[in-house]
Amino acid sequence: MVRQKLYMPMKLQINSLIIVFLLMLSACGPTHNAEKLDVYFDGALMEYNRKLTDVIVADIFTPPVASRIYAYPNIAAYEGARFLEPARPSLAGQLNGLDVLPKPDSLKSYYYPLVSLIAFTNVAEYLVYDLERIDKMEMELLEEVRDIGIDREIYDNSVAYGKNLAEKILEWAVKDGYHRRTALPRYSVSDDPGRWRPTPPDYMEAIEPHWNTLRPFILDSAAQFDPGLPTSFDTDEESQFYKEAKEVYETVKNLDDEQLAIAKFWDCNPNISHTKGHVMYFQQQISPGGHWMHIAAQVLDEQKANTVESAATLALTGIVLADAFISCWDQKYKSSLTRPETYINKYMDSDWAPILQTPAFPEHTSGHSVASTAAATMLTHIFGDDYAFADATEVPYGLPIRSYPSFIRASQEAAISRLYGGIHYKPAIELGIQQGAAVGNYVIKNLDIKESK
Repeated sequence: MVRQKLYMPMKLQINSLIIVFLLMLSACGPTHNAEKLDVYFDGALMEYNRKLTDVIVADIFTPPVASRIYAYPNIAAYEGARFLEPARPSLAGQLNGLDVLPKPDSLKSYYYPLVSLIAFTNVAEYLVYDLERIDKMEMELLEEVRDIGIDREIYDNSVAYGKNLAEKILEWAVKDGYHRRTALPRYSVSDDPGRWRPTPPDYMEAIEPHWNTLRPFILDSAAQFDPGLPTSFDTDEESQFYKEAKEVYETVKNLDDEQLAIAKFWDCNPNISHTKGHVMYFQQQISPGGHWMHIAAQVLDEQKANTVESAATLALTGIVLADAFISCWDQKYKSSLTRPETYINKYMDSDWAPILQTPAFPEHTSGHSVASTAAATMLTHIFGDDYAFADATEVPYGLPIRSYPSFIRASQEAAISRLYGGIHYKPAIELGIQQGAAVGNYVIKNLDIKESK
């Protein structure tokens, strides 16, 4: 029997080879495009902090809670990015309660900017209400990275390591007392005229009366930088306290246009309520901590900072803000001082109203003064004494850009805005500035994440 040879036309043979080659490429996935990946990740952490702000604002978190939400994801992001500069020290062993974090496998390859953002999103997801929105952010990130082109093994290693870091950060975070605080007693309103009580228009109950029970990030305790007690409550018209209240009253009645603009620019109260009929809703705006995280992100964009420097700066800013709120809230509920609105309406003018809506927590000290000064102290340490910048943080909320010759000058304006807004007496502002500076300088002195030489 004679076997016949089967021949394939040359054109068909070539087409078949092309198909096989394309199938092989498809099976292997896109090639690793390091240059385009680096371009994509430039500034990515700043953008993801802005996206996190959108979630925080929509979820209407209080200022103390918002500060906690910024801190943990940015710590995770730094721990994922720091291996780009191997001499960068870990925060483990420096932050309270954070002892050990997993290290990358020396036998595996990673793309650390991706590790950093995966750690960020996986931590953030468990700190907000709208976790689906964070999850969507991560899915879009991964899809875009795959479309750009990344080695599949490096991709898998990076995602797995980022998730591992996030898991350990969350194990640490869950022990900070945040969940335990909800089982503690609510704030009790008393008949003491000097003690804080709910204020108009909706007379909301006290926000976070046990925030000082949370574990600080770097401070020894919430009371470490206690600012001291406020002026003793008094209704006598010759008393110091009455004079301080009168200063608030007169300031608001005689505001000029610039002072009014300052009060509104630094309002940063995410819990402003409005009532129509039987329905109460909240006006969405950024928190004090969020405002300063955005300033940091904006400056990093201007500086074209690399991934590690960006992660370090945002982690430091998040940490100092979180500890500033823990410190401030300690004295707030110890002194539990009545707000100017309550005092003025009862003892001076029943028709008087502040420019800003009075926040639902005691007066002393001013949270914005403490947090702004702490953040400005940290950013001055990083970028210098005279770093001029134009603050565009409030543009999405309908307010114009304001320019400052330095971070400290911006923080001073944020502090005095509380007097212009009619929601703080002067000592709460002045002592708040001192308290914030003490917190900021302590974090600078006791937390090292600079690259060792």
